[in-house]
Amino acid sequence: MMSEFKASTDFLFDEEENLYYRDERYFDQLDNGTKVFWSRGNGWVFAGLVNIMNELDPQSEEYAYFLNLYKKMAEKLIEIQTPEGHWAMSLLGQEFYPTPETSGSSFYVYGLAWGVNNGILDKETYEPAVKKGWNAMASHVTKEGMLGYVQPIGAAPGKAWPDKTEVYGTGAYLSAGTEVYKLYGGE
Repeated sequence: MMSEFKASTDFLFDEEENLYYRDERYFDQLDNGTKVFWSRGNGWVFAGLVNIMNELDPQSEEYAYFLNLYKKMAEKLIEIQTPEGHWAMSLLGQEFYPTPETSGSSFYVYGLAWGVNNGILDKETYEPAVKKGWNAMASHVTKEGMLGYVQPIGAAPGKAWPDKTEVYGTGAYLSAGTEVYKLYGGE
């Protein structure tokens, strides 16, 4: 797993932006003058880093590798969070993708809250982003309990609608909820 993850990171991780390209098609592609980093794709990575670290010995060399990537991404994520609390579908293109997208954003809330809960991320610095992100996601749950604004299955930034959802969006939102609950006094 380590060799494959490192190979993927060496190939797809942008050291300037601390984000992952979806694949090599995006290396030289610009969208309205910005590099294209798909929100949900980076969300899968960020949540995956948390899930991997949960399985590793915190004293191990492998854990240190993943922790380094996690911290780089976390720092970038709070820098590019929208004023509304979500993350743009094209992470560096907020002005071009103003529509909320709740699956990638939920993955970020999950990962950031986990970091605060585990003493990895500074609470004073990161908790406001968690709270803002959670409140934004919760505002897109309908009175029937459906999480809206989940971008449909795809491979790049696109569109999302208030009345559309997907199971992976709900799963990301529930994962975020477990960590947010712990952060604010739950067991």
